[in-house]
Amino acid sequence: MSQSILLGVSGGIAAYKSVDLVRRLRERGHTVRVAMTQSAQSFVTPLTFQAVSGHPVGCDLLDAATEAAMDHISLARFADQIVIAPASADIMARLAQGMANDLLTAVCLASTAPIALVPAMNHRMWHNPLTQANVQRLKQFGFAIWGPAEGAQACGEYGLGRLLEPEEIVQCIEKKISNSPLHGKTIVITAGPTREPLDPVRFISNRSSGKMGYALAQAATQCGAKVILISGPTALTPPKGAQFVSVETALEMHQAVMQHVQNSDIFLGAAAVADFRPSENSTQKSTKQSVGSSLAITVNPDIIHAVGQLNPKPVIIGFAAQTEALESKARSKRIEKNMDVIIANQVGHVEGGFDSDMNSVDVYTAEEATHFDLQPKVELAHRLIEWIGHYYGKKTKHSTENIR
Repeated sequence: MSQSILLGVSGGIAAYKSVDLVRRLRERGHTVRVAMTQSAQSFVTPLTFQAVSGHPVGCDLLDAATEAAMDHISLARFADQIVIAPASADIMARLAQGMANDLLTAVCLASTAPIALVPAMNHRMWHNPLTQANVQRLKQFGFAIWGPAEGAQACGEYGLGRLLEPEEIVQCIEKKISNSPLHGKTIVITAGPTREPLDPVRFISNRSSGKMGYALAQAATQCGAKVILISGPTALTPPKGAQFVSVETALEMHQAVMQHVQNSDIFLGAAAVADFRPSENSTQKSTKQSVGSSLAITVNPDIIHAVGQLNPKPVIIGFAAQTEALESKARSKRIEKNMDVIIANQVGHVEGGFDSDMNSVDVYTAEEATHFDLQPKVELAHRLIEWIGHYYGKKTKHSTENIR
């Protein structure tokens, strides 16, 4: 599966190997763009990378020649995967502290793509406790660290700190893409709220932003899954690589799900679907007098329950937002709706949840419970998709063994 890869190049003599890395990635069908730190330009010129990548090279954080002078945003949107090779001790230290004082670090902060660092430095710098503390901090925030290798160094010394060879880096990139149990699987994801119209002006809805569902869709596409994202109205941009289906009402979402879920491997119901809709939808704006003191409502179809009745059915993973008795209500709902997994989060007077960039969840299966601490939804999505991949892999392996 080809991807859009942003290669970051920081300062170090190993930067010359990155030119060959770009060539190898392009030969395998990947689209590659390059962003360089100022010190990297002392070792290899931007023109060299432009020639081998076929794209202009990003060098300046604020560049009047780029659209809106914000190249870090366009590069962040471009990338399915960010790889920094070589990654110097300096850029690792700056990333570990969340700095954005040049184009490359700003792109990393602005992007939701997975980031891999391929270190290259003197072996004493690599073993320095400060560098090792930065490595551990970066790992905690989801950065992948590939290498370094051991061998002769440009300074004439020998030790751990060499950049991995370009072919090894390519293998790391493609292993990350293809190694997930979700690679090549079809995942239907619902996201956002629904709107149930009362008249041309008013509607019933809820506070869902869709951020969690969209982050899950992006994380799943980055694992090589075929993602169908069915979304109610949001202000979000659909993730690149996902098939996008826009709906407004619960009835429309139900119809879209049943149309696409038949041949899917996993159904992930992250949408906050309205339980009710007005019994009547006026073609004219209603008055206070015409609505009166009460509103007649009709129950909407339960989408997850409907998917649970399919035979065969996909692996079903639902979300449950609760204000109280989180575990007991989530476990009951999982059984009631024939779900394999339910992901529950507390809403109300707590940090995270609706309208927030943060979330914490508890994941329940028939056998186990797993807690994910409060963290940005983008990071949580990658951890949940990794968990779902492991769960799906174990479940399908068990099913195959039973058939045998």
